[in-house]
Amino acid sequence: MKYRKLGDTNLNVSLICLGTMSYGEQNTEKDAHQQLDFALDHGINFIDTAEMYAIPPKEETQGLTEKYIGSWIKKNQNRDKYIIATKVAGPGMEYIRGGTNLSKEHVTKAIDASLKKLNTDYIDLYQVHWPERKSNYFGRLGYTQSDDIGVAIEETLLALNDAVVAGKIRHLGVSNETPWGVHEYLRLSREESLPKIQTIQNPYSLLNRIYEIGLAEMSFRENIGLLAYSPLGFGVLTGKYLNATPSNSRLGLFGEWFTRYSNEKCTEATTKYFKIAQKYNMSLCQMALAFVNTRPFITSNIIGATTIAQLKENIESINISLSEEIIEEINNIHDDIPNPAP
Repeated sequence: MKYRKLGDTNLNVSLICLGTMSYGEQNTEKDAHQQLDFALDHGINFIDTAEMYAIPPKEETQGLTEKYIGSWIKKNQNRDKYIIATKVAGPGMEYIRGGTNLSKEHVTKAIDASLKKLNTDYIDLYQVHWPERKSNYFGRLGYTQSDDIGVAIEETLLALNDAVVAGKIRHLGVSNETPWGVHEYLRLSREESLPKIQTIQNPYSLLNRIYEIGLAEMSFRENIGLLAYSPLGFGVLTGKYLNATPSNSRLGLFGEWFTRYSNEKCTEATTKYFKIAQKYNMSLCQMALAFVNTRPFITSNIIGATTIAQLKENIESINISLSEEIIEEINNIHDDIPNPAP
């Protein structure tokens, strides 16, 4: 395994991070524990979850992911051997806390609930899952002006600061954020001596490289690394959907939730990337993950799997080297079909 610093902290996190959003939906508690054990045995020390998981979001499964991780933490005990990241849900989840927002009251409740579910006294990295304001995230293109920002970022950051002071959380991050949002968090932290955000968890893959346009420079100049989610585009970049959709796959089971990576341009680009992988005798899955691993703004690449075999293949991408020739061929396809899954 390879490791990178988490922002300005003294934490070294594995370049491969274990994503867990299938726990409680496609994966049982037993499955979850097996995956967590396997990941740790193979050098992963970074585990990402969220209060709203499992995915797709449902009232009856909300919180199960944290609970499954929590029962594993209780059994495993060695809390200092791994780094736990979770998230507070942004607005729109009516069955969580009676309707989620990012106010001080809601953030505090969310942190306390996650600590209880996770069976831990502290959370290493606590992230705002998506902004309070309406902006360009979850694939939204074309910014629409609005004076309504909901709960101000300042109130959210002050609530997070209180949790840091209380020892409940150690470091902060954001998710599904824009350059303006990241800038605002940084401005407030500097002007009001509040904790700095250390990470940005946004989508990044061969099918979505929008992060490179504005946020990659932010990562470099402010030392805020990307935690890349959906590096395989919900499994599209394994190539398994090119001929048919397996009935037990994520898209087979929940296709209506994951249309972002299922358009014609994605299929066209994936077909071309698949041919590159074949040419160089590697799996498309490992080539796609290896590409993400090589990006200089990446702190960790969040992989998810429903089987140990998938998890093993994902982890082994750490050993794949991409030549300049392969990178050039990948970039040529990106030039022809840029960001088909924004």
